Amino acid sequence: MLITGADLFGERRDVRLDGDRIETVQAGISSNPDEQVIDAGGRALLPGLHDHHIHLQATAAALNSVRCGPPHVRNQAELIAALNTAAGTGWIRAVGYHPSIAGEIDRNWLDANGPARPIRMQHRGGRMWVLNSQAINALDFDCPSDGKLIDSDTKLRAALNSQRPDLGPLVQALIARGVTGVTDTTPSNDRADFAYLASNTGALRTQIMGTADLHGRPAQSRAETGPLKLHYHDHDLPPLDRLADEIADAHAHNRCAAMHCVTRAEICLALAAFEQAGTRHGDRLEHAAIADEDIVNWIARLGITVVTQPHFVADRADAYCTEVEPDELAHLWPLARFRDAGIALAGGSDAPFESFDPWHAMAAASQRPQSLSPEEAISPEAALALYTKPSDDAGAPPREIAAGEVADLCLLDRSWAQARTDLGSVNVLATWIAGERVYDTISSTNPQSSAI
Repeated sequence: MLITGADLFGERRDVRLDGDRIETVQAGISSNPDEQVIDAGGRALLPGLHDHHIHLQATAAALNSVRCGPPHVRNQAELIAALNTAAGTGWIRAVGYHPSIAGEIDRNWLDANGPARPIRMQHRGGRMWVLNSQAINALDFDCPSDGKLIDSDTKLRAALNSQRPDLGPLVQALIARGVTGVTDTTPSNDRADFAYLASNTGALRTQIMGTADLHGRPAQSRAETGPLKLHYHDHDLPPLDRLADEIADAHAHNRCAAMHCVTRAEICLALAAFEQAGTRHGDRLEHAAIADEDIVNWIARLGITVVTQPHFVADRADAYCTEVEPDELAHLWPLARFRDAGIALAGGSDAPFESFDPWHAMAAASQRPQSLSPEEAISPEAALALYTKPSDDAGAPPREIAAGEVADLCLLDRSWAQARTDLGSVNVLATWIAGERVYDTISSTNPQSSAI
């Protein structure tokens, strides 16, 4: 396949694909007989994007759930309307709730304002479900009287005999945004989850984090085992020695470790544990949401990769300004200071807890709100680089379109000069994974040439 007239960051080039690799990148390549030719027409051709932090099964389930938080719902009246107009007749699964909508809701609020159907509503943080009386009565285990279940996903799934979600629509939606690979960071992933994800993510390159059960799990198709995911919270942080032992054990099994770090306590414990256990290339901090100068320097000294979610600042700025301690606001979701310290940085969506659209995240990285350290914004090129790291190494330099590189590509609807001024409005016209065009808006019947 030959892609002609592609904009490679301001340079017009032709790109020939041979199998799963890029064969040649230069101007004026002549087409071969029977070679499919695609005229990019001066539009930007980029490396395929990788979402380095997503929860695939939860995101797929959320596609069929009622959205109960910003930006879909912004006040109590809209929330009540969303619940009462939910399709179907059985359980209502609602996600994304935030107290800014209607305060700290409980069982009684759902009984008074929701329809006469079993309802379970998930808080935006993902750890708490609120159930109404019909839902509580339908379950075979005791629930708190207020209907609030914390860290009970496994128990709920078992009680409801929940089926695994269809990943197909989510995979297609990701590919249509130029995403060619994902890293599933769900901490509970075991071998059964690995097998399901590997068999249902289609063409996507998929790295799967999870428990120690994945130690030694061989690759399957385009899926491979990722780091051990360590997910603790302030109220149940483990002793330092135990956490360090978990990291060391992962390293001994030829796996890296990745720790969830949202609060200052979580990130300081993680760094102390990595210091004690020792680090290896590929160890990660997920989120690193609060990082002052001392923490930034500590991360840089240990050489750990940070995987961040820049769109949280754009989407949650108002909530952060009222909920986060004033002395921590200046250190919230840094970008430029990580970059300036030489810290390897990659981007992920954390879907379903935020949008899985990488272009929205890139726009947020390059245009910070004035209320939250606008000096932390990075260039559009640096924002793109967060999502063009290799699928198996978030700490590596971004991939390039060059001879010999894997042919994971996406073609935009405009030149890069135009795209960089408004990343949030970018559309993807075509996506290739391993040289195969897995998404396009062309559907040409001419095997010789397609004009985009």
